[in-house]
Amino acid sequence: MYTPKYDLALVDDARNGDKQAILALLDLAQPDIRRYARRSCSASDDVDDVVQETLWLLYRRVGTLRALGSISGWLLAVVRRECLRMAMRAMGKPDNLNDALLNPANVDRLAHLSQDELRLDLSRAIQSLPEHYREVIILRDIEEMTIDEVAASLNLTRESIKGRLHRSRALLREYLLDWLNHYELER
Repeated sequence: MYTPKYDLALVDDARNGDKQAILALLDLAQPDIRRYARRSCSASDDVDDVVQETLWLLYRRVGTLRALGSISGWLLAVVRRECLRMAMRAMGKPDNLNDALLNPANVDRLAHLSQDELRLDLSRAIQSLPEHYREVIILRDIEEMTIDEVAASLNLTRESIKGRLHRSRALLREYLLDWLNHYELER
């Protein structure tokens, strides 16, 4: 019989703001986070920073965890993302879209692109999304429907739409960041 590593009652107490439960959860999670970081980070120097950042995120966001049993998967995803962010920073690449857009080389490139080229690149980014994310982003951000209108048209809850919208925007940011980084490599 499978026994979860993280006691669901402890996680639930931590989600509800019990300070002792949060501290116990942080202590329990730290060895897993360190193991994940050792496996995921390309530079061993980054492991301590990734562990610290992941523990900080767990502390700040434990109240937002939805599925109590998925904490291991959530921690692994956070560690992977932080390792990737550290690797991007070590290579001198921006690790978020805002920084990439502020890069003078990218500002110059974007200024020289025609509106048609920008539309085409944005269209490619939107087309790269899975269909269930693509339809939400199109209805909300292009058709300018309200969250409630999108939910009604897709027969989904308001919360589902907000979650899909958040995820689709994050995927678009990642796509566009990759697009800008790829352009820098071609130069």
